[in-house]
Amino acid sequence: MLKVRSYGDSGRRVIVLHGGPGACGSMALVARGLADSYRVLEPFQSGTATTVAEHVADLHEVVESHTDAGAPAIVGHSWGAMLALAYAAAHPTMVGPIVLVCSGTFDLPSRERFGANMDKRMDAAMRRRLEELRQLPDPNERFRALGDFTMELYSYDLATTDQEIDESEPGANSETWEDMVRLQGEGVYPAVFATIKSPVLMLHGAADPHPGEMVRASLAPYIPQLEYREWERCGHYPWLEKATREEFHLVLRKWLAERLRE
Repeated sequence: MLKVRSYGDSGRRVIVLHGGPGACGSMALVARGLADSYRVLEPFQSGTATTVAEHVADLHEVVESHTDAGAPAIVGHSWGAMLALAYAAAHPTMVGPIVLVCSGTFDLPSRERFGANMDKRMDAAMRRRLEELRQLPDPNERFRALGDFTMELYSYDLATTDQEIDESEPGANSETWEDMVRLQGEGVYPAVFATIKSPVLMLHGAADPHPGEMVRASLAPYIPQLEYREWERCGHYPWLEKATREEFHLVLRKWLAERLRE
């Protein structure tokens, strides 16, 4: 069973899924923002899981062990948004409303646009710095330094950088992503998302290098109920951005409240 942090003691169940998959703890502020109305679970994804199927199976254990209040809502960030959809496609009756926060990409054109956006942001000095960070001998220091570098690169104007990352489960990021890309290449994703009947909201920052509009377009044929909201002065972490952190929580709470009443 995954390590799971719990917040709140009343209301419907909401599961928040961090990105990475090694960014354990990074959704703590989002979880706390929901804890006065919901019983929130923040599972720490396993550092030994290397495939999408393994992550889906791990999440299913968490969901099955907390079925007392009906199908939970899922709020996933980045890779966690992708995992939320993968899980919902595999277990459509086990999932309530789904919120995708700054989701990763599901097709080659979107991945290419992401790469181009990253190239525009990185000058020669930043590339040298990135290579230096990758060569750090201590794995925990390297993991932390690369995380800070990524946050800086993916953001617009952060109010805080406090993500409460737990470094004990750094995660098999490259292996997991390679498996996701393989499944996309085989046509599994996003086509299998057509089985998802839950309401789905996509929240995105216009300054996120992940191209929100393109990600939405790739998902829309399979998830016609998908709703989309984008903020201009916002990068990959809307709950940490100066311009959007308050509105992000308001929009998230309002949307969940409306869908969990239905």
